[in-house]
Amino acid sequence: MASLFDLSEGNFIVKGVPLFRDVPQNISFSPFSSICKPSEPNVPPSLLQRVFSLSHKGGFFGFSNEISSDRLMNSLGSFTGKNFLSIFRFKTWWSSQWVGNSGSDLQMETQWLLIEIPKIKSYVVIIPIIEKSFRSALHPGSDGHVMICAESGSKKVKALNFNAIAYVHLSENPYNLMKEAYSAIRVHLNTFKLLEEKVLPNIVDKFGWCTWDAFYLTVDPSGIYHGLDDFSKAGIEPRFVIIDDGWQSISLDGCDPKENAKNLILGGEQMGGRLNRLNEGDKFKKYESGLLLNPNSPPFNAKRIKDLISKGNQHKLLRKQRDEVVLSKSSDLAEIDSNIKKLKEEIDVLFGVEECNNVPKSECGTLNGMKALTRDLRIKFKGLDDVYVWHALVGAWGGVRPETTHLKSKIVPCRLSPGLDGTMLDLAVVKIVEGSIGLVHPDQATDFYDSMHSNLAHSGITGVKVDVIHSLEYVCEEYGGRVDLAKAYYEGLTKSIVKNFNGNGIMASMQQCNDFFFLGTKQVAMGRAGDDFWVKGPEGDPTGEYWLQGLHMIHCSYNSLWMGQIIQPDWDMFQSNHVCGKFHAGSRAICGGPIYLSDHVGFHDFDLIKKLVFPDGTIPKCVQFPFPTTDCLFKNPLFDHTTVLKIWNFNKNGGVIGAFNCQGAGWDTKLHKFRGFPECYKSMTGFVHVTDIEWDQNKEATDFGKAEEYVVYSNQGEKLSLMTPKSDPIKFIIQPSTFEIYNFVPITKLGGNIKFASIGLTNMFNSGGTILNMEYTERCAKIRVKGGGNFLAYSSESPKKFELNGSKVAFEWLSDGKLFINLSWIEEAGGVSDLIIFF
Repeated sequence: MASLFDLSEGNFIVKGVPLFRDVPQNISFSPFSSICKPSEPNVPPSLLQRVFSLSHKGGFFGFSNEISSDRLMNSLGSFTGKNFLSIFRFKTWWSSQWVGNSGSDLQMETQWLLIEIPKIKSYVVIIPIIEKSFRSALHPGSDGHVMICAESGSKKVKALNFNAIAYVHLSENPYNLMKEAYSAIRVHLNTFKLLEEKVLPNIVDKFGWCTWDAFYLTVDPSGIYHGLDDFSKAGIEPRFVIIDDGWQSISLDGCDPKENAKNLILGGEQMGGRLNRLNEGDKFKKYESGLLLNPNSPPFNAKRIKDLISKGNQHKLLRKQRDEVVLSKSSDLAEIDSNIKKLKEEIDVLFGVEECNNVPKSECGTLNGMKALTRDLRIKFKGLDDVYVWHALVGAWGGVRPETTHLKSKIVPCRLSPGLDGTMLDLAVVKIVEGSIGLVHPDQATDFYDSMHSNLAHSGITGVKVDVIHSLEYVCEEYGGRVDLAKAYYEGLTKSIVKNFNGNGIMASMQQCNDFFFLGTKQVAMGRAGDDFWVKGPEGDPTGEYWLQGLHMIHCSYNSLWMGQIIQPDWDMFQSNHVCGKFHAGSRAICGGPIYLSDHVGFHDFDLIKKLVFPDGTIPKCVQFPFPTTDCLFKNPLFDHTTVLKIWNFNKNGGVIGAFNCQGAGWDTKLHKFRGFPECYKSMTGFVHVTDIEWDQNKEATDFGKAEEYVVYSNQGEKLSLMTPKSDPIKFIIQPSTFEIYNFVPITKLGGNIKFASIGLTNMFNSGGTILNMEYTERCAKIRVKGGGNFLAYSSESPKKFELNGSKVAFEWLSDGKLFINLSWIEEAGGVSDLIIFF
C-alpha cells in the first residue's frame, strides 16, 4: 500500500496537504515497514499483525549531522495556522497539556505533538522516541519551526545521525491515532509493553488510604493504625494502604551513618537523606506485635501531628526567609536564626512526647518491625488486602549512603540537561542537586532492588510505590548516558517486581517522561497521571488552593491520552475535607482507577466518601479510564475563558461524561511556572451531547452508540431527560471548582413500546457504576445492583410488579418516568441486590 507521507523539496506532505514547510535537507523520512520488520521477538502475534496492517499510516523522521555530539538539535520543519495539542515536561518528573497553532508555540521538553488537519479530516502525531543510546524531545524554534533534540546525557556518548528518532502517524480519529501510534512504537522498540498486555494490580478497583498528606515524614505505626481505624469505625473498609515516605532508614551526611535522621516533618527535609539500611527505620523496627491490638496500647494524639505539620511549615518559611536575608546581607540574620532555633526546640519537644508514649511494650509480642505491623493491621482490618510502601528509584531521595550496605554506592554529582532550563523551579530538584546522589552501581541494580523488596515481601508488603524516577538522568555521565543507565535500573526493578510482588505490585510516580515509558514499563501497569494533589496553593496566592485542583484534573485527563496506552492512569489521592474535596471526588468517581485519600486522622467528610465507596471498600468503577472529549482537545480549559473540561468514560449500562470548571490558572511561558489567572475563575457555560462519547472506543459499548434514544441523568442537578443523536445539546452553567456528571443510558423497548433504562444508585457520584449486570426480556428487566441507597430507572409506564431479591416490594413511579426504590446494603450478599421489574 502506498505511503500517505511524502518528503520532497523542503515540504513534508500528508495525503496531499503540507504539514511542515522549510524542512532541512538533512531530515529523512522512512516508512514504518522499511525500518521495522514483521518478525519482532517477544511481541504477541495479534499485536504484530495489527501494527503491520496499519504500517502504511506511520513512519520515522531521522537526521544527520556533520559533527558528532552528545546533544543534537535539528529542525523538523515549520508550521503555522494549524491547531495542535501537546504534552510537555513542566518539571523533571511531571508533564501537562499545551495548545497552540505554530511550531514556535511549543514548550521545551515536549513529549508528543498532535496536529489537527481539517482539510482531510485527520490528525497527525509526532512522537520523539529513543534510538540507540539517545532519547529525544521536541522544542520550539523560531518562525514556526519544530526542533527535535536528541541527547545521550553523557559527553562520552556521541552520535552523528539517526534513522528513527521520531515516529509519525496519521489517523482520522485522535483516540485511534494514539493507540495505533504507541502500538507501532511498542513493536519497533520492543523495550516496553502496552497496557493491554499487562495484568493490573489488585488495588485498581479498590478504596485505600495513603499516609503522605496525613503525616508527611512523621508517619509511624500508631498513626497508620488509627488512620485506618477511622474509616473502619465509619463503616468503610479500606482495601489498601500506602505507607509513603518516612518509613525508611535514612541518614544525613555529616551525621553518624548508623543513626537514623530524626524529627523530620515535611518534604524537602529528607531530600538529602540516603539509605543506611535496606529495611525499615527505627520507629518501625521497634514496633512489637500486638502493641496496637492491646487494650492498653499507647494513645494517639491527632492534634499533635497537625501541630507538627504546622510548625514544620513555619520552619520552612523561616528557612526561606533566612536564605533571602543571606542573599541581601541584611542585619536580620541573628533574629531569624534565633526564631529557627526556638521553633526547632518546640518541634523536638513534640517529637519527644511521642517517644514517651511509645514506651509501653506488648505482652504478647513475638515479632517486631514491619512484619509485626502488617500482621496486626490485617488482624484488625479484615478487608485490608494490600500494603504498599514508598521508595525512590535510587532507594531514597539521596540514594544509598556509601559503605553502609553491601552495595557499591558512590556519591555522584548531578548535572541537569539544558532542556530542563525551560521547566519550573522545583524544590526537589534544588535539594537533590545540592546533595548529589548516592548511586548504586548499575551492575548491582538487580541485587539492590531484590535486597529491598525480598525483605519487604517477607514482612507482608505486597507492593511498592516507586517515586522520584527521573533523577537517574542527573547522574548518567559516567554510566553510558541516560538510556543505558535507565535500562540497567529498570531491568533490575522489573526482575524484582516479578520475583517479589506478583509481577504487578507496583505503582509509578514522578515518572512522566518518555524514556521511562519506553524503557521501564515491561511490568509497570499503573502510574500517576498528574502532579501531586496539593493541600495548599503557592505562598501569597489566596486562590491557589482552588486553581491547583483544576490544574490537577487537566494533567490527569490529557496525560491519559498517551500514558493510558502503556499504564493504567492513577489520578492520585486527595483529602475529603479539603475545600475542593468534592471537586476532586467528582473526578475520581469516573477516573476508572483506584480511589484513595490522604485524610488526616480524625478529619474526614464521610458523607462525601460514601458517594464514592461501598462499605466493603470496593468502588463503582468505570470500565476504563477517561479521555477529554474531541471539542476539548485543542482548547485550553485552564485560562481561555470559554472551555469547560469534559471527559468521557463507560459504565456497564452506558456512557458517562464529567464536566469540570477548571478555569483560573495556567502555564506562564515567560515565568516558566503555573500561576493563577483570577480573571478566568468564574462561572462557565457549556454543552454536552451523547455524541461527545466515543462509543466505538470500547468493544462492549459499541452497540450503546447505536441506540435510537437515551436517558440522560445529571447526578448533581438530579435531572432526567431524553435525548436522541439528533437532539440539541444540553446547555449547562457550571461554577468555578464545581462539576456535573452526566449518565447516558440507551433506552430499551420492552413489550414493543415501553421505554426503559436503568440509571443506578443516585446517591453515588458514578450512578451507572453501581449496575453490575442487566438482562431484558419481552416484559421483564432483570438488574443486578451493588450498594445501598436510592435506585433510579426510567420507565415510560408504571411496572406491574417489582421484585427485590425474590420478594415482591413496593416502588414509586412518577409520570415523568422516574422509577424509584430504596435498597439496603446487605452484608451477607456483599451489598448486591437482584431486581426484577415486570411490565
